[in-house]
Amino acid sequence: MNRHLCPGEGNLPKVLGINGAEFFLLLIIGILVIGPKRLPEYTQKLTNLVREVRRMASGAREQIKDEVGIDIDDVDWRKYDPRQYDPRRIIKEALLDDAPAAAAAAPAAVAAAAAVAAQGTDKPAAGPAPRVIPRLSEGESAPFDVEAT
Repeated sequence: MNRHLCPGEGNLPKVLGINGAEFFLLLIIGILVIGPKRLPEYTQKLTNLVREVRRMASGAREQIKDEVGIDIDDVDWRKYDPRQYDPRRIIKEALLDDAPAAAAAAPAAVAAAAAVAAQGTDKPAAGPAPRVIPRLSEGESAPFDVEAT
């Protein structure tokens, strides 16, 4: 069942929470309040308002087409739906994509360390030189840059 249709109202759509019978009642009250003398004036204002809104909507559509360079009807809006992005799936895929690269790098590092240990030298047989981090002696304070933020 369409959720916009009122039960017992047939095919009359529900607009702003007002069903068909309530709409006709409000229409009759509006006609009585406005009166027959001012009714043509207000219907003309309503007609002009609807025309202006349609003109603005078509103008906005043309402006978007000119600025973006594509027609709104040609855009596949489903691929921009935020409900399709599951953070758990995105993280899982990112971790699984990096796992083979990390797994392949780990044996290479172990092999390089084993080669260094086997040679008894400080230079590895192949690959980049390991980064040497100077250690502070006990009681020595860490360097501090007063200009750093």
